[in-house]
Amino acid sequence: MAKRIDGKAISARVKDECREKVKNEKLDVTLAVIQVGNNPASTVYVGNKKKACEYIGIHSLSYDLPEETTEEELLALVEKLNQDDAVNGILVQLPLPSQINEDKVIQTISPKKDVDGFHPQSVGALCIGQPGFVSCTPAGIIQLLKRNDIEIDGKECVIVGRSNIVGKPMALLMLRENATVTVCHSHTTNLKEVTKRADILIVAIGKPKFITREYVKEGAVVIDVGIHRNENGKLCGDVDFEDVEPIASAITPVPGGVGPMTVAMLMNNCVEAK
Repeated sequence: MAKRIDGKAISARVKDECREKVKNEKLDVTLAVIQVGNNPASTVYVGNKKKACEYIGIHSLSYDLPEETTEEELLALVEKLNQDDAVNGILVQLPLPSQINEDKVIQTISPKKDVDGFHPQSVGALCIGQPGFVSCTPAGIIQLLKRNDIEIDGKECVIVGRSNIVGKPMALLMLRENATVTVCHSHTTNLKEVTKRADILIVAIGKPKFITREYVKEGAVVIDVGIHRNENGKLCGDVDFEDVEPIASAITPVPGGVGPMTVAMLMNNCVEAK
């Protein structure tokens, strides 16, 4: 039976380390959080981020903008926060309403305040091994692996999904840790054959319970980034947990695996921004 990788416990440790650093180094850190509209999932995420800020001792500025906010109004607010020396990090909660171009907003955030790690400059720095903010979910997955003493160096890692937020930065981070990396996507042929090679299988495709034991090598480490509600309203991931757990060596549950790490690494980025 696989070891369950406990994201809640590890995220609590990361947050405690951030709290200690803020206290011991007397850091004065401010995160500005912008939400446009009232998407229920976004409201939950923003609430979790504010709670984490409070726990760690980071000031959070909250900007709740109406659904009909124009792109110009949002960009003007981001520019104002870029110029504000008291603000160390800027976070614009995604997704944004259809009248706003997300790429334009991400590119307007100063790379020095890009605690989400989405700015092209941050991604470019990651690509060539320069310092910069790293996208929070992939950074959290690296922590989950390392803090569970899972060897990455020399291992075969397969990532299913090539999004800019998870798949691509995840591949770069695993390369940085000396894994041999394959990225799969909707055009990959013989997906099962490719995923069955993986010592570490990371799944971020947005399809509930898509990955069954047929895709997984016996003894593999399985990291599930997906989060969905099934027909009974119960949370599940991209991996069929019950089917895969018996053959994996370690696996992240949903909820309580990758999810908590995203907020923890955001807090870590905020503290590093100081």
